[in-house]
Amino acid sequence: MADDSPERQVLFEIQTPLNFCVRVTRSYWEVITTVKHPVMAEHESVVREALENPDEIRQSRQDQAVYLFYKSKQGRGWVCAVVKRLDGEGFLITTYPTEAIKEGVRVWPK
Repeated sequence: MADDSPERQVLFEIQTPLNFCVRVTRSYWEVITTVKHPVMAEHESVVREALENPDEIRQSRQDQAVYLFYKSKQGRGWVCAVVKRLDGEGFLITTYPTEAIKEGVRVWPK
């Protein structure tokens, strides 16, 4: 029997340039856009674009399983999608607007 509860429904699943998929459920997107970063509520499409076609990807200095996907907002800063990769699968930790790319190892493009 499939689990079709709202918290398990996939909002989107994106293949990244690092050859792993990032899956986001509807309920977790709601947490991000109502609790963590409400400013991102109307920006699902740019988050998808950051994951699928980023301008740059950095690896976190604190956790090597965490990647920061950056997409330019046409000269008005960046959107950052923070992803954790576990057992070959990725999940979105959070996403937010930022004025600068954080330090960390640049892993894409090389």
